[in-house]
Amino acid sequence: MTKLRVLSGMQPSGQLTLGNYIGALRNYVKLQHTHDCYFMVVDLHAVTVPQEPAALREQTESVAALYLAAGIDPEQATVFLQSSVSAHAELGWLLTTMTYMGELERMTQFKDKSEGKESVGAGLFTYPSLMAADILLYNADQVPVGDDQKQHLELTRDLAHRFNGRYGDTFKIPQGYIPEVGARVMSLDDASKKMSKSSPNAGSYIALLDPPDVIRKKISRAVTDSGREVKYDPAGKPEVSNLLSIYSAVTDKPITEIEAMYDGQGYGPFKKGLGEAVVELLEPLQQTYRDIRESGELHRILRQGQERAQEQAERTLSEVKAKMGFVTL
Repeated sequence: MTKLRVLSGMQPSGQLTLGNYIGALRNYVKLQHTHDCYFMVVDLHAVTVPQEPAALREQTESVAALYLAAGIDPEQATVFLQSSVSAHAELGWLLTTMTYMGELERMTQFKDKSEGKESVGAGLFTYPSLMAADILLYNADQVPVGDDQKQHLELTRDLAHRFNGRYGDTFKIPQGYIPEVGARVMSLDDASKKMSKSSPNAGSYIALLDPPDVIRKKISRAVTDSGREVKYDPAGKPEVSNLLSIYSAVTDKPITEIEAMYDGQGYGPFKKGLGEAVVELLEPLQQTYRDIRESGELHRILRQGQERAQEQAERTLSEVKAKMGFVTL
């Protein structure tokens, strides 16, 4: 039976966080055994805002290595850099010509990222069309998306329908895939916001490469409330509930069991236990990451992924260009 194809990617615009691991990376590792998976580092998206070249290069390699350290097998899944497959940029432009200004103006992420700025780069405005190209190039059946990306996936679906209606059946219409558990980890300093690698406050997130003592310190300083009861109550105790959700995700223990473990003990022992649980989870990943970076194998793996991705992407792009009327030589 043919496997469903999944495509997803992460930007190299900051350090990947525990939220990225729980909400996405861990799910990628499971999907590779049941689906035909393409996982990319979306470095073209990163430059919609200014990037320092050396930092972009390092962070791109770091994200790719973390994919592997988390357990993605390059023999099972295709791991590659978006910028290494030029068809992304080319199809992105072709889809931009079919995207309406009003559709892009309605994008919530554009509104949020452009708010209060005197000037905004055109790339930030049009990047949903490039994201659509990322997905449609590979005829993905499913796209793992968070709540903040649902709008972009809907645009992708609209563009696929629009192209198919104008030029004939070409693109598969992708479906969103949202894991039921662990899809959203909130900030350590504000449980109303998602844990984000782009936050200016490093204490609000746990980076996957944070040293153990830093992890323990960040969790010990995580915002709670004036009470002391370790209880899951998202409406009344959102910060404690977030920490309980994280504890459950990193240990696979039910929240009720964790509540019972710390019944009557207060937040101190609870945070200490959570800190140790996160350290225990991340230490093996960090060691594997170091091994990968030191082995010199990363570029070989990415070239292998580039070749696989390019073969599929060029096939789709050639069909698109032929149907649109471009001369093929």
